[in-house]
Amino acid sequence: MFNHDPIQRPAGPPATSTPARDYLNTRPPGTDAQYAVLPRSLVEAMPLPWQQQMAHLLADFHRAYAHLGWPVYRVVPSRRERLVDLDEEQLAEVGVLVEIDSDGELVYRDRGGQKIPDPEHRTALVSVLDPIPGEHANANQSTPPRGFPQPPGMPQPPMVQQPSVAPQPTYPQSGPLPVQAPPPHWRP
Repeated sequence: MFNHDPIQRPAGPPATSTPARDYLNTRPPGTDAQYAVLPRSLVEAMPLPWQQQMAHLLADFHRAYAHLGWPVYRVVPSRRERLVDLDEEQLAEVGVLVEIDSDGELVYRDRGGQKIPDPEHRTALVSVLDPIPGEHANANQSTPPRGFPQPPGMPQPPMVQQPSVAPQPTYPQSGPLPVQAPPPHWRP
């Protein structure tokens, strides 16, 4: 029998044809314009269902692109710093020389000897100690709790007071948008 009611449109914005690009363009932790890095210690610390899904996705990904002849990547934890804030060793790492000109002013030069204009506003990536805990990290380190996230609206367990840190940015959720919220009386 034919239904005369209009077809319900899914809630939320229309689906995108580039969801991975859209998400990575929000620059979540570990991404830049060319690469997305997943710290192995965090991937291996995910809840088991997440690890199983990740293993299947990575296996499909590597099967699809194995023919490209992958190099071995060297990942170095880094952060952006102003050139004027770097010490001699860091300047050498990024390939910048500092000289004192005839007027007694500091002059910054790139590897080719060209003067770098406005070094106060120029930044470079310099290596830092890895802030992500490794496989055998100290148990006293401040790491996020493991397990499944609480559903929205549910009370969170009490947290131990930690020293004040900068607020973490929020990133868009991945996957399909929920059609409706759970009823208010819902409990896990």
